[in-house]
Amino acid sequence: MNNTGPASGYQTYDQPPAPDRPARNQAAARRIALTICTIADIAAGLLGLWIVLYLLDANQTNTFVEFVHGAADWLSGWAQDIFTMDTAGLRVVLNYGLPAAIYLLIGHGIAARINRA
Repeated sequence: MNNTGPASGYQTYDQPPAPDRPARNQAAARRIALTICTIADIAAGLLGLWIVLYLLDANQTNTFVEFVHGAADWLSGWAQDIFTMDTAGLRVVLNYGLPAAIYLLIGHGIAARINRA
């Protein structure tokens, strides 16, 4: 006689099966990758927004413009004055655009690597 039926206590049919651990780990990895992409996109977006505001000659005393400029300065602090052109607009585009591109490349690269693992 086989003792694997419901009356033997070895198998119950009223409980759902245990979640698959690899699927749960894969979902967690995707959430982490999405978080990294989002952070990189926000950083690049703030830098890009400052470039646009500067090129459009936005009011530097406006609270929103001051916030964006401060955030962009903080995010690109390591890359300030790499390029020292005489043209102010080109200097801003390069000094803030380079960090934006690097944040996007590194952030999305790390996220892609996490998703593949």
